[in-house]
This record gives sequence, C-alpha cells and structure tokens, in this order.
Amino acid sequence: MNLEELLKKYALGVRDFSNIDLSEANLSGIKLVGVNLSKANLSVVNLSGANLTNANLHSAKLNVARLRGASLTAADLSYASLNVANLIRADLSRAQMRNASLIRAELIRANLSRADLWEANLNSADLREATLRQANLRRANLNQATLRDASLTGANFEQANLNNSDLARTDISGGNFRDAELSQANLSQANLSGANLGGANLRWADLSGANLRWADLSGAKLSGANLIGADLSNTNLTNTSLVHADLTQAKLIKAEWIGADLTGATLTGAQLYATSRFGLKTEGIICEWVDLSPTGDRSIIQKFKSEESQEFFNETPPTISIIIDTPLDYEANFVLAGAYYQIAHRYKYFRQPPTMEVGRRRTVFTFRVENDEALLPTAYMAILPFKDAEVTQKNICKILELISHEDVGNLNMENSELIDRLNKILAEVIINVQSFQKIKNHLRLAKKLDFFQSPTQMILTNSNGGSLIVNDNPNFGKRLPSNSNSNISSYDNHEYEAEKIVLPDSNKIIDFIKGFYNIV
Repeated sequence: MNLEELLKKYALGVRDFSNIDLSEANLSGIKLVGVNLSKANLSVVNLSGANLTNANLHSAKLNVARLRGASLTAADLSYASLNVANLIRADLSRAQMRNASLIRAELIRANLSRADLWEANLNSADLREATLRQANLRRANLNQATLRDASLTGANFEQANLNNSDLARTDISGGNFRDAELSQANLSQANLSGANLGGANLRWADLSGANLRWADLSGAKLSGANLIGADLSNTNLTNTSLVHADLTQAKLIKAEWIGADLTGATLTGAQLYATSRFGLKTEGIICEWVDLSPTGDRSIIQKFKSEESQEFFNETPPTISIIIDTPLDYEANFVLAGAYYQIAHRYKYFRQPPTMEVGRRRTVFTFRVENDEALLPTAYMAILPFKDAEVTQKNICKILELISHEDVGNLNMENSELIDRLNKILAEVIINVQSFQKIKNHLRLAKKLDFFQSPTQMILTNSNGGSLIVNDNPNFGKRLPSNSNSNISSYDNHEYEAEKIVLPDSNKIIDFIKGFYNIV
C-alpha cells in the first residue's frame, strides 16, 4: 500500500494500517489522528509537523525519522524504535513510550509532560530544554543523555541510569531519584529542592551551586562529589556517604546528617547554623573555618587550627536533664505523658519524648534537642508539670537577663545576635505557655501527686560538653522514704519559693553560653 491509498482509506474511516511499510515517505504536515500504525516501518520517514494525536505506533520503526514539531499527544509508542530520530519541539505529552528505544534521539524542547518512559532507552539522547514534568522514567536508561536546562519537576527517575548525564541548570524540584545511578552526572546549578535522592549513587557528580533544600539524600553515595556552594538547607543527609566530597562554602543550615561519613571531606566556609555535629565520621576532614550565622552573612565565624575542626564536628548532643528526687509511679507516668503530649503539639522542639531512667530513689528525664539555642526554651517547657516550675522558669529568665546586661563584657558584639535570638525564642515560649488550655487539666492532676511535688534538679549540657545547673532545689537529696509501702512525703516548698533566686556563678553562665557552637 502506498501513501495515496492510505490517505484515501483514512478519509473513508479506515484506521488500521498496522505493519505498513512507508519508509522514506514524505508525510510532513499529514493529519492521521487515532491511526493504527503498530509495527509499521516508518524509518527515515518525514513526519515533520504531522498530527498523530492518539496514534497507535506500538513497536513501530521510526529510526532516523523526522518528527520535528509533530503532535504525538497520548500516542502509543511502546516498544517503538526511534533511534537517531528528530523529535525537536515534538509534543509527546501523555504518550505511552514504555521500553521505547530513543538512542541518540534529538528531543530538544520536546514536550514529554506526563509521558510514560518506563525502561525506555534514551542513551546519549539530547533533551536540552525539554519538558518532562511528572514524566515516568523509572528504570529508564539516560546514560550520557543531555538534559541541560530541562524542566523535570515531579518526574520519576527511580532506579534510572543517569550516569555521565548532563542535568546542569535543570529544574528537578520534587523529582524522585530514589536508588538512581547518577555517577559523574553534571547537576551544577540544578534545582533539586524537595527531591527524593535517597540511596542514589552520586559518586563524583558535579552538584556545585545546586539547590538541594529539603531534599532527601539519606543513604545516598556522594563520595568525591562536588558540592561547592550547594544549598543543602534542611536536607536529610542521614547515613549519607560524603567521603572526600567538596562542601566548600556549602549551605548546610539546619541539615540533618547523623551517621554521615565525612572522611576526608572539605568543609571550609560551610554554613552550619543550627546543624547538629554529633554522630559523624570526620577522620581527615579539611576545614579552615565555618560560618555559624543564621543567615550565612559571616557575622559569626569559627576558625580552626590544625586538628581543631575534627573536634568541632564531634560535638556532644545538647541535652536537658530533669532529676526528680523520687521514683516514677504509673499514675504519675500517665499524667506526665499526657502533659508532654499536649506540649509537643504546640512547641516545635518537643519532637521526641525524653529518655527515662527510674531508680529506687530517683527518676531522670533526658531531653535531646536539635541545637544549643533550643536548650533554655525547651527547659522552660519541660519543667511545667513540676512544683519547681515557677522557680526554674524564673532562673531561666534571669540567666538570659544576666548575659544580656551591658556590664557583662565577656560576650563580644559578635555574639549579640545570638543573645537577641535567645531572648526572642524564650519570649515566644512564655507567650505560648500562657495560651495553653488543654494542658491545664494535666497540671491540676500533677498538683495532687507527690511525684510532681518532689525536689528537682535541672542540668543543661551544650554541644561543647559544658554543663549548667539551672535549678537545684535545696531540699534535693535530703529526704528518705517513710516506709516501703507509702509514697515519699512531699516537702514544704514555701520557703524555697520565697527565697531570693540563687543563680549559678556568672562566669559559669557566660562560659556555658560561649560553648554554643564553640564560640570563642
């Protein structure tokens, strides 16, 4: 069947032209909407500007075909062969292209939005400035493909092969690259914000200047990767391999990277405000200085000599310990759990319950917080159910008042922003506490139980290992159980509350605050 016969039959309503041989034919501008050309031989055919919307091209041969500007919207190209085909500016939106072969195909500025390219072979394909929004490329082969300046928002590249591919300046925000192969890929200046790269292989990849804010890189392999100037704010880097990675001046503000391997990595100039520094592997780390300012404006710089940087990146987790001078019973445990549950819904730093140690004589609750700045406000919240709450909270406010006083010269102007932030955070917490309604029932219950009336101690430990006793009830450790079958009698706290608040030594307070992020 030749082209003229095909057009006549199509005009009469015939749509099935499967297995037809039209190789090298000129079909430019032709309109064959809904046509069935499955298994057809269309190699070297000219279909430039053709309308093949909803066409069935399953298993068709379109090698070296010219499809420039063609409309293939919702077409079925599954298992089709389009090697070295010209698909520049073609519309392949919502096309079915599973297992299609597009080796070295030209797809410059092509529209592949929502196209299904599951296990498609795009080896060395040219997809510059193409649109692949929400396209399915799961397990596709894009080895050495060029996707520079492409739009890939929400696309699925799970388990895809993108080794040596060029994704520079691409928009891949919200994309799924879980367990994908991206070794030696060029992702410089790419937008990967919110992308899922968990378990991906990014060894020796170029991510310089890339936007990885809120991305998931947990368990990813980034050994030898170039992350110079990359934005990794709020990124999940848990158990990520960053061996010999270059993170020079990378933005790691509030990043989560417990368990990350930074062996031999370079972190000079990295921005590390509110980023934990414990649970890391840091042997052979290279770091001359870091930026600890909240906005990355270098207002708080920490410089290192020789091996000081390795100590800096192996900090103590900031913790709050409340020691109660009596063992915990079931009723008190129930009331306390309810109170902390209500607090957690209103206070962002209460993300996980405290660890608990119950002895024959005492109970210890230990809260681990994300950073040093969360210590004082979290302590203000954590003590709420206890009778010692009022005194402890007053101590916390007095501590901040002391370090904010102009006569205290041990804290230089560089740290004034830190003090301002601490005051602001605590002020917000105090207002928050005053608005609590549901927790009041739990606090009323607490007042009836001996456990919450018992003397307490509160000890804060900062990320530099420094500790500060915020409150030490004078009756702590001075009581003994009346007998094994009765509750420990509550102490008379009236005199304690009436006394002038006794703060820790001012030098100890200042040293403790200076330990926040190793400020010197």
